[in-house]
Amino acid sequence: MSKSNEVPAAALVSRAIAELEPHDLEAIAAAIEPLDAGDLVALLGRLSPERGAVVYRLLPRPLALEVFEALPVSLQRDLLGGLQDEDVASVFAELDPDDRVQLLDELPAKVAQPLLGGLSGSERERTAEVLGYARGSIGRRMSAAVVAVRPGTTAREAIARLRAAAVGRESPLALAVVDDQRRPLGMLRLADLIAADDADEARALMRDTATASVTDTAEDAARRCADRRALALPVVDSEQRLVGILPLDDAVRILGEAESEDVARQGGAEPLRRPYLSTPVRSIVRSRVVWLLVLAIGATLTVQVLEIFEDTIEQVTVLALFVPLLIGTGGNTGNQAATTVTRALALDEVRPADLLLVLAREIRVGVLLGLLLGLLGGVTTGLIYSSAIGIVIGATLLAVCTVAAAVGGMMPLLARAVRVDPAVFSNPFITTFVDAIGLVIYFLIARAVLGV
Repeated sequence: MSKSNEVPAAALVSRAIAELEPHDLEAIAAAIEPLDAGDLVALLGRLSPERGAVVYRLLPRPLALEVFEALPVSLQRDLLGGLQDEDVASVFAELDPDDRVQLLDELPAKVAQPLLGGLSGSERERTAEVLGYARGSIGRRMSAAVVAVRPGTTAREAIARLRAAAVGRESPLALAVVDDQRRPLGMLRLADLIAADDADEARALMRDTATASVTDTAEDAARRCADRRALALPVVDSEQRLVGILPLDDAVRILGEAESEDVARQGGAEPLRRPYLSTPVRSIVRSRVVWLLVLAIGATLTVQVLEIFEDTIEQVTVLALFVPLLIGTGGNTGNQAATTVTRALALDEVRPADLLLVLAREIRVGVLLGLLLGLLGGVTTGLIYSSAIGIVIGATLLAVCTVAAAVGGMMPLLARAVRVDPAVFSNPFITTFVDAIGLVIYFLIARAVLGV
């Protein structure tokens, strides 16, 4: 069987567990024994919280914590609901402060407060420090467990510091080089330290690094870390002093969350924030129904336009045949432009200040697309119906593509300028808006050419 047709192990095991009784622990343990951490994460995403809790209790302690930290926060919350109080307290205490804060944000206050109160004094203080930063900021997602050395530290001393810091499952892959005021000067990679002579100093081995402010958004900081392909990104306070670090794996996770959110909103829905199969049907309905209502209301614009030009349609009924073609082409053109610009915004390739540059480019793109499609559509329609109808269709395609590309390119930039998620202003709203504008253009051109 080809690899593309293989059924993932998690899917097979989830089917087997679904057929077992929850108290049949030996059979469940035997079913999950071959799975690694990645498979177990996928498995828990396919099971109900109750069965997921049974599986989780059967995992060895180190593996259980590794799996828990890899789960989406929403699944962590659901899993805790199925565990016993002592299990919950134990898992919560072993999390890093930034992971605890993410989980606390998802839990009801009556559950979060006892968990926070059950921590030791030092751990509660570390967690409260992260909680003090604004939601959505990198200060709330950074790891405060950063290893820092001075420029004169030797490779041997630095490795000793890393070894002492490698407590538990996570070992730092890089450490920060700081000055006397704890301001970052560069980063030292573990690989570079291993290859260096014992007497080599940090100042000779360190690499230049960008930094993120604790007030930066988590997505911006994660993008900066990923763009530089850095193993970790130092996070500094208002005085440029090192307060934490963003590891690359956390940056990848943040970007994955942001990408999922953008994709969902561009499709006219709210992100599920958990695996599809483990999401209750009512949650899926809630994620879609509001947007559908908004778009349905917006679609009444199209109905109003058709009503205004009803006389024109009655005189030349063939015009009605091309309405789906024209509004579909306009919507698709606008969506393409919006998706491209939204992506460019996420990668920091364009900014709201570039609005006129983007507008000029998208107008040119729209004109060229309109010429190509208009020529093809106009000639074909002219041969089938009449030259006048062909001119109407060709001219409309040219105009609609130009307007749609311009609107689609501008909307994400305008959204960012007013601090709204660009994805919200993308495909659904652009489609509705361009549909109405496209029909107005269509019937105005038809009246001018056909004299109706």
